[in-house]
Amino acid sequence: MPVIKTNEWLLEHYQDPLKLCKKMKPFFPRVSVNEIYDYFRLHGMYQEAVKSGATLVQTMKQNNIWGIVEREHQALQKKWKGPDVPIIILPSNTADPKLLSDTNGKAGLAFADKLFLFVPETILAHELKALFIHEYNHLCRMWLTKKEENSFTLLDSIILEGLAEHAVRERLGEAFTATWTNYYSHEKLARIWEKSILPKRMLKKSHHLHNQYLYGWNGHPKMAGYCVGYYLVETYMNTHKVCILDILGENAEVIAGLTQLKK
Repeated sequence: MPVIKTNEWLLEHYQDPLKLCKKMKPFFPRVSVNEIYDYFRLHGMYQEAVKSGATLVQTMKQNNIWGIVEREHQALQKKWKGPDVPIIILPSNTADPKLLSDTNGKAGLAFADKLFLFVPETILAHELKALFIHEYNHLCRMWLTKKEENSFTLLDSIILEGLAEHAVRERLGEAFTATWTNYYSHEKLARIWEKSILPKRMLKKSHHLHNQYLYGWNGHPKMAGYCVGYYLVETYMNTHKVCILDILGENAEVIAGLTQLKK
């Protein structure tokens, strides 16, 4: 399935994000349009039109946003033997200062059967590629492991994030990985893992503490789970001399070196 032509949707509905979200209803048959809109806004989609749809689409076309993602999808689907799923590209909320400071205004949502990218219209090609690689890696792992997202533990989540960003490093180079990959030394990461994440590794995604450890909220080190996941995947890859494709479907406990531990 090709990248969905959301340029046509944007030309018609950019001024009304709720109507735009109605186009997504077939992908979420048991969810209301308002719920889709609220969820997307929470994860980086724009909230208010700041120009005409025609101007927005023209800029996105000039930056070849749909074409870049289409080519990366074709390449990675072949490389990782991944699924052919709908890919929906929409504008991000560039008025959100936190989104701008954390990710330069881009965000994504990966499900086992669909993928959403929220991007600034002026996004650079390498940033767009890095975002897509990260999110499509998520999708491929979920597809391969057949594990429902609502059954994810904290360990599943950190390994998911570590694999995805190492996929970016492997394809584009270390210079194009997220800034959080360099927040801490290996020694510091080992301490965060042993003292903070490891004892809580079985927290379910639905648990209120899960995201505090994953993102580093409420006194935890910033992006703690992401950074530890990247560290654990790096350690495993270096020890076993493997690439992302080799371990894309591997058990999280194996990658973390926990197969000898009792739950």
